[in-house]
Amino acid sequence: MILISACLLGNKVKYNGEANDNALLMRYGRYMTAICPECLGGLPIPRPPAELQDGDGQAVLKGDAYVMNKDGGIITDNFIAGAQKVLEFVKKHRIRVAILKANSPSCGNAMIYDGKFNGNKIEGQGVTAALLAQHGVKVYSEKDIDEDTLQKLIAMYREE
Repeated sequence: MILISACLLGNKVKYNGEANDNALLMRYGRYMTAICPECLGGLPIPRPPAELQDGDGQAVLKGDAYVMNKDGGIITDNFIAGAQKVLEFVKKHRIRVAILKANSPSCGNAMIYDGKFNGNKIEGQGVTAALLAQHGVKVYSEKDIDEDTLQKLIAMYREE
């Protein structure tokens, strides 16, 4: 089983109530389990956009950074709670691969927004991506996946 950000499969869980439909991933959705860490952490849909402040997801998990929404609300606890629920699910189902939404404060695997709500990005992982990576899950974004790579990941799970 492959874990995937719910928004990539057409679920309207994005902060603005929309989805981030990905046609390739949606074609193979039957091989995936969709999650939204922010929803699991108790955040509503829609909700103000959020960005990490003073660091990336690794820093948030260490207590050296925090998550703030555009209205100034501190929602770090929601992000950590959601990430922990995703990790519990991953452990229970022995999931080793996740395809998460690029640039997301929860799911970004390589880049995140810089915390200034201006559209600029910096290197770093989102909170959930960082926690999963710490526990040995290989985290991809939709930008890392082409059809060949996806078919190989699916085949890996079929062989088990």
